[in-house]
Amino acid sequence: QVQLVESGGGLVEAGGSLRLSCAASGSIFSIAVLAWYRQAPGKQRDLVAAITSGGSTNYADSVKGRFTVSRDNAKNTVYLQMNSLKPEDTAVYYCYARQSNYRYWGQGTQVTVSS
Repeated sequence: QVQLVESGGGLVEAGGSLRLSCAASGSIFSIAVLAWYRQAPGKQRDLVAAITSGGSTNYADSVKGRFTVSRDNAKNTVYLQMNSLKPEDTAVYYCYARQSNYRYWGQGTQVTVSS
């Protein structure tokens, strides 16, 4: 089992920045992928950014150039640096981990961007 705990969400004005953190604990060996998803009210949960154990990254087109995902393997933590935030970035952001055939989710953290 892997436990994921997110932090860093909040309210920010458009154009501002936030950094989300997700700490993994438990049976954390061989976590192949750590990622961030988001879900706005009435919409599906979508991938925002992902990073593999080797450091390869993938981003949704809507956040490319504004968001950066990084991973500190020593701290078992994944980060999402969000710059130039827009009102449409408002959502609950979820941390995700894939380990072998297992998928894990955090509880989510709210990000609200005011116009």
